[in-house]
Formats: sequence, C-alpha cells, structure tokens
Amino acid sequence: MPKAQYGGRHTVTMLPGGGIGPELMEHVKEIFRVGGMPVDFEIVNIDPQSDGNLDLEYVITSIKRNGVAIKGNIETGSLDTGIASRNVALRNELDLFVNVLNCKSYEGVPARYPDKIDIIIVRQNTEGEYAMLEHESVNGVVESMKIVTAENSERVARFAFEYAKQNGRKKVTTIHKANIMKISDGLFLETSRRVAKDYPEIQHNDMIIDNCCMQLVSNPHQFDVMNMTNLYGTIVSNVICGLMGGAGLLSGRNYGDHYAVFEPGTRNTGTSIAGKNIANPVAMLNAAVDMLDHLGHKTHANILSRSIRKTVVDDGIRTADLGGSASTSDVVSKIKKYVIEETSQMKW
Repeated sequence: MPKAQYGGRHTVTMLPGGGIGPELMEHVKEIFRVGGMPVDFEIVNIDPQSDGNLDLEYVITSIKRNGVAIKGNIETGSLDTGIASRNVALRNELDLFVNVLNCKSYEGVPARYPDKIDIIIVRQNTEGEYAMLEHESVNGVVESMKIVTAENSERVARFAFEYAKQNGRKKVTTIHKANIMKISDGLFLETSRRVAKDYPEIQHNDMIIDNCCMQLVSNPHQFDVMNMTNLYGTIVSNVICGLMGGAGLLSGRNYGDHYAVFEPGTRNTGTSIAGKNIANPVAMLNAAVDMLDHLGHKTHANILSRSIRKTVVDDGIRTADLGGSASTSDVVSKIKKYVIEETSQMKW
C-alpha cells in the first residue's frame, strides 16, 4: 500500500479506458467528491490504436509513481495483429501476477442460482496463452506459445492458499488441463500440489477446466477458492458472473509485489451501450470500494459498499441487465444519496 500524502490523501491513477469506461469514471469521481473520499485522481488516457508505446509508457509511469490505479477496459481489435493488447501489456509491465474476483451473490438480484454463491477466483495474470508470443511458421500455420513458469505458478498458488488461510476459507481447487497439456499445465498442477503441503489445514483438490465449467453451472456451491492459469481464469470469471447476474456487478483486483490495479471483474468494454445511460455502474463502483479498502480508507469503503447494496438489494433500483428499468444515473443518484447521508453523520 502506498503511503498517504499530507492530510491523509492518496493520489491514484485513473485510466478510463474505452466504451462505457469514461462515463462510469465520471460517476466514480462525483461520488468520491460528495463523499469526501480522501483520494485525488491523476487521469490518463490511452489510445489502443496509436502507433508506438508512448501512451502506454506514460500510464505505466503514472501507476509506478502512485502505486495504485483504477481502470476501465481498453479495447483492442480481435483481428488487428499489428496492435498488442494494452491491457495485457500493462499487467506484464507492472508484474501484476494475480487477479482476484470475490464472487458473492447479491440478494434478490435475478440470477441463474437463487441460492447464494460465494467463490473466490485467483487467476495467474501474466502468463499462459496471454504471453502474446505468436508467429506464422509457414504460410497457413500459426504457432502460439503458452508460457508457464514454476516461479509464477508458485506465487499464484501461495497467494490462493494464503488468501484461504487469512479469510477462513476451507478449500482450494486448482483448475487445469494437465491431461492434455502435460508439461505446461502439469507444472502448474504439480506446483499447486507442492504448495498445498504447506497448508495442511486447507483441503486441496483439482479439476479439469471443461469439467469445471460444467460443475459451475450444475453445482457452483462445491467451490470455495479457485486457483487457475490465465486463460482458464477469464473463462471461469465470465461463467460465474453470468450465473450471478451478468457483467455489471463484480469487480476485479490485480496485485503485484509493488502495485495494485482495480477494475470491473469481467473486463468488458461495453462499447455497444456507451453513451446511452444504461450501463450498470455497480462493477466499477465496487472496484472503487476495493481500491479504498486497499488504501486503508476502510470507513469510506464500507460506506460506499453499503450504499451500493442498499440501492441494488434493498431498494431494487437496477439497470436493465439486472431486470430493472433504472438508468445509470438513477442508480448513481441513489447511491450518492446514501453516501451523503452516511458521511454527514460521521464524526471523523
């Protein structure tokens, strides 16, 4: 956690990204303003279509200076081979080796499972198929390298077990495809099994990724903490978010040894609904809650978290993706009202 500046305030890099990111960041700034949150934002933008890496380097410099960032997703064309993913490059350059999603159901929100889901996803964040090492060896034949190292496999496994230990969790499940990718996923699995021996109080099992997806939609309650490689992590994250109500609820936390970046959990850009005042702001606001908590501003984090739950759960004010009819600004206005009410009663 970076040290606070004079007056107990932190400066945080804000990276709006594309799609719905910029409009949601405006709502974050407004709620922080009315709530007196002790955070100042250094806003930096990045152009995913720009030539060269000057904008990316500026963002990385800003995050290294501030230690913490909140970001929207940066869109990269799926077939544009000349432009690397800025999202992946950012995680690699800052060595944000683990991504964490706290997948906890919102009571009363229409979802595939009426019973409460409470799963922690721990995802290796810099390797695997996301290494961006591809080439066409001969015409019509493309080779893509999947990178798995013992060092990062151990870091993410130990993070998963430490998280379980410190948060009263009982089981860690390692997700893999070691039956086919015997060397790469085999290394990840064997490393997890070795690390598990240091935590005898925590149950450890493993599951193949395709069976895991089936088990998630048939019986998600069997999972507690899930430990997995990069690509499997993005698949599982989206499956669980779909079970719980969609992309607009959950936030994601990216951690390294020195920096932390907070963002919506499914990393969707939402380009098709940008500017229409219908995007669900909850995932981005939950990312702001995570950021406040990380910075040590736990009172402010709790106020914002309670305000979100009062709005979405108690009052039922929800955007269309959650079965409601409220606009983005309707949801934000109600959350803002609760934040103002709570902060005005506080004796700081």
